[in-house]
Amino acid sequence: MRALLDTSVLIALLDANHVHHRLATTWFQSHADGWASCPITLNGCIRILSQANYPNRLPMHVVVQGLQEAMQHPMHVFWADDIHPLDTNGINWGQVMRPADITDAYLLALAVKNQGCLVTLDQGISLSWAIGAEAQHQYAVK
Repeated sequence: MRALLDTSVLIALLDANHVHHRLATTWFQSHADGWASCPITLNGCIRILSQANYPNRLPMHVVVQGLQEAMQHPMHVFWADDIHPLDTNGINWGQVMRPADITDAYLLALAVKNQGCLVTLDQGISLSWAIGAEAQHQYAVK
């Protein structure tokens, strides 16, 4: 199943000094089903890695170039953010309890729509947040 890498996983893969770099890299090298990115995860990665207060800050153009190169890999696909957040077959709004969980719920719904798996470092994402999400639609790297 293709893996939609969330922002935290993308950052850990790109930042060799990140505390979870080895963990993310080991997982990534063992995953043979390909990976996906989307505007939310790419923009988040660029925003965080290029912030002045990020410990291993990189210039924005360097982050963009690294992501562009990674996306050229034949195992990569780009998924458009094409789920309407208020549509009744995406996010299960009755289960999302905190505003901080909205992006994770959306990414999980995007993975479900594309028959993929949201891969994250976050241990707190609930399958109940996305309509139709089952265990195979989410993987927390640990």
